[in-house]
Amino acid sequence: MPIKNVPFEALEVGMEAQRTRTLKADDLYVFANSSGNMNPMHLPKEDGDGDGMSESVAPGMWVASLISAVLGCKLPGPGTLYHAQTLRFLGRAHAGDELTVKVRLTAKGDNRLVTFDTWVEAQDGSRIVEGEAQVFAPEKPLQFELEDMPGLTVQRHVHFDHLLAMAEPLPAIPTAVVAPEKVDALAGALLAAEHTLIDPILIGHSEKVSAAAEEGGLDLNGFRVVDVRDHRLAAKQAVAMVNEGGAAAVMKGHLHTDQLLGEIVKRDGGLRRGRRLSHVFVMDVPGLEHLLLVTDAAINITPDLQTKADIIQNAIDLARSLGLEQPKVGVLSAVETVNPAIPSTLDAAILSKMADRGQITGGLVDGPLAMDNAIDLGAAATKGIRSLVAGRAEILVAPNMEAGNMLAKELTFLAHAEAGGIVVGAKCPIILNSRSDDDRARLASCAVAALHAARERTE
Repeated sequence: MPIKNVPFEALEVGMEAQRTRTLKADDLYVFANSSGNMNPMHLPKEDGDGDGMSESVAPGMWVASLISAVLGCKLPGPGTLYHAQTLRFLGRAHAGDELTVKVRLTAKGDNRLVTFDTWVEAQDGSRIVEGEAQVFAPEKPLQFELEDMPGLTVQRHVHFDHLLAMAEPLPAIPTAVVAPEKVDALAGALLAAEHTLIDPILIGHSEKVSAAAEEGGLDLNGFRVVDVRDHRLAAKQAVAMVNEGGAAAVMKGHLHTDQLLGEIVKRDGGLRRGRRLSHVFVMDVPGLEHLLLVTDAAINITPDLQTKADIIQNAIDLARSLGLEQPKVGVLSAVETVNPAIPSTLDAAILSKMADRGQITGGLVDGPLAMDNAIDLGAAATKGIRSLVAGRAEILVAPNMEAGNMLAKELTFLAHAEAGGIVVGAKCPIILNSRSDDDRARLASCAVAALHAARERTE
């Protein structure tokens, strides 16, 4: 939409303009980052005055900045430059408030200097800011199209916050942590214990575990340490604990994934239960209105059709544990039409039909879908795809591990997504943390495991 001005000669005393704006929590984060004002009184998740609640008070200068938007975009409009502004703060605005900014021209002076009464009203009409602005009005008419104005996405991971809130009231699940012999592996387990997500049983070389605790300043008091000095044997001990009922989850520490999974997938004494194991990344992508699950990006290298069916069923079961009642599954390929020259399109079409016939249950499955029309409604409409999944996919099924791994890492490192994840399809959740995971990713993986374990206990 174009914006245009009122040049100095056309201005008349008494002219008014106004604009209404709802204060969003994200506005407070944007202002904090751009201004450097990190006062916790203004940050939505912080308790700035110690009363046990978040205040989310808008900074006074953020509210005042709304005045400049009216002067610069409406009256006088483009070409206007500030000379002076007085302010009196009469009230406070909070996240969620609807604010109306008004200006009234009161005087015209020399050199195109004009004076405005300015004020900001709350929704009930009460003033929270008032003052006077002097600006240099534009000399000639101007009009601008701002369609290419870049937008902002706040890197705030609200979906992971919700997962943690769902999981923390649950009983901590006894978790066999295999080889927590480095600081990052040990700290992740103890952090999850602090949040009552897991009750870790530390299986590994006891001296190395103690050394990692000392290096990281971590307290092992109250935690059980099982001294097993070989990684394969430590993994075997963890599997035995699950089979004997002493643990309800397994967590990878500082050992090779192959060593851990080798014990888990053994036909005799392992944790298999008929279905193929698969890994699911649970991702909180800034700007996306829901969690996004990506599978399989870590275990099955070139899955055949039946393995893909298991991968999808595993992901649906996990998504339901996370609160998605009927997850929407997009089976990805390079194109959205069936092409015999691209085998993944044939698999996707068959998997969709398998879901229609009840061979895959609990979710809506559609494919083949290209990445764009799987997650973007506009792209799906452009291609003429009519589907309950296209443009709305909550689970993305990659054609192979390479594609899935690249997709998950692109979302993490280019789209600034947070990524947690677990292995599903076994007798218990298996938490596979990466050395590059930060604390929130480790917590999220443990929260996902706790929620999945809780749902499986009730079924």
